[in-house]
Amino acid sequence: MKKIALQFPGTGTAPEISEDLSLLDPGYGVLTGWISELKGNPTPADIINIILPFIFTIAGLILFAMFVFGGFIIFTSTGNEEKINKGKSMIVNALIGFLVIFAAYWIIQLLEFSLGIKFL
Repeated sequence: MKKIALQFPGTGTAPEISEDLSLLDPGYGVLTGWISELKGNPTPADIINIILPFIFTIAGLILFAMFVFGGFIIFTSTGNEEKINKGKSMIVNALIGFLVIFAAYWIIQLLEFSLGIKFL
């Protein structure tokens, strides 16, 4: 058995995988380590550490959908100024959202580095 070059939260060891590198051991999932961390008395920080990566992922997907939909509105506007402005505003809002997500992620990384604590 080979080990994956990463470590799931709360497990202490990397999961073993088969020689053909196809499947993780049964019962070992991404949430398994996180759920085992929450047993006992979880603090609000523990819960935030689990939820935050999902929030960033969902925000990124929404951002991508806004870019695509804004471009689609502009593409199908057929010269209608109102639709062109609506599409442009969607794309501008998506860019502002990207900057907010990017800044939030890097602020967390800077705090993690400077304070020496693990947020994500």
